[in-house]
Amino acid sequence: MKVTVWNEFRHEKESEEVRSIYPEGIHQQIASFIEGAEVTTATLDEPEHGLTEDVLNQTDVLIWWGHKAHDDVQDAIVDRVHKRVLEGMGLIVLHSGHFSKVFKKLMGTGCDLKWREAGEKERIWTVMPNHPIAEGLGEYFELEQEEMYGEHFDIPAPEELLFVSWFQGGEVFRSGATFRRGNGKIFYFRPGHETYPTYYNENVQRVINNAVKWARPTTNAYPTYGNYQPLEDLNKGEKSDV
Repeated sequence: MKVTVWNEFRHEKESEEVRSIYPEGIHQQIASFIEGAEVTTATLDEPEHGLTEDVLNQTDVLIWWGHKAHDDVQDAIVDRVHKRVLEGMGLIVLHSGHFSKVFKKLMGTGCDLKWREAGEKERIWTVMPNHPIAEGLGEYFELEQEEMYGEHFDIPAPEELLFVSWFQGGEVFRSGATFRRGNGKIFYFRPGHETYPTYYNENVQRVINNAVKWARPTTNAYPTYGNYQPLEDLNKGEKSDV
């Protein structure tokens, strides 16, 4: 299995606070704990954002983290990722990737929400404990400091709701949800603000690793579309004019 971790890699270059937590970039920290896969990374400022046709064609699961530069992602690359998801590539969208062009294109909604950055506690409840992405987790786990996301989260009704977050300020949020588009499987996972060490948390790492395994492509063939030749002889059985 081949996994590509995509990150804007802008905060880490511009903010000493973020750089002190993720000195090699959020993408490298995520790549460091992915298990059982060949892992590569790609970032916004690389040619074609690091997501060339060749890279995506070889990617089984794409992990996406973005925040401050969603508009800088070229529409042609968004279309390329969208096409690969429909063909069967798995997609894991993390934290503020909810506002990425590709996630909004796949969801067909605005994907907006309430937010507050106050370093408050997040308690993440497992509400579908029999799901493969929840394997190895307890009833809940906590992050001592995170950015708050609150409902309403403007997404389609999830096919499966795995996690619900409660925040110290009182809000709740659908923080782990799955979707299917075409042949591809999509998982959105809320935690991961850049100024907190969320991606060092063992439970967060377990969720992402489980999600990579769940989202990997199936062997199902991608359907054919458009004008189609008949399987049977359309003239068979017609009476002769003679």
